[in-house]
Amino acid sequence: MATPTDRKYTKEHEWVKVDGDTAIVGITDHAQEALTDIVFVELPEVGKKAEAGQPFCVIESVKSVSDVFAPVTGEVTEVNSEIESSPELMNQSPYEKGWIVKIKAESVDESGLMSAEEYDKFVAESH
Repeated sequence: MATPTDRKYTKEHEWVKVDGDTAIVGITDHAQEALTDIVFVELPEVGKKAEAGQPFCVIESVKSVSDVFAPVTGEVTEVNSEIESSPELMNQSPYEKGWIVKIKAESVDESGLMSAEEYDKFVAESH
């Protein structure tokens, strides 16, 4: 799956797509592939504060439990309730239907984030 160029990526394999002061967050195709079949997602509550670089959500797959780290600091304004009942959407559509949360970002510091090209290179070098 091609890495979308309209968003930024973290070394922990999250993506963030910024639209004004709203940051949509999800996990990358590489992450969902490494996790294998996702069976449960523990979403944060709307109104919760997310801190950049800190865990804010938990994903459980058939082989592991993994934290999801916030790529930006801000307040969770919306959660993708579809993935609570259908966590497999994160496997099937990690960049579209499988998004996790929307965060009203206090500020978007992209200095620690990678472009799609940088992320692809990072993934290739870490294997």
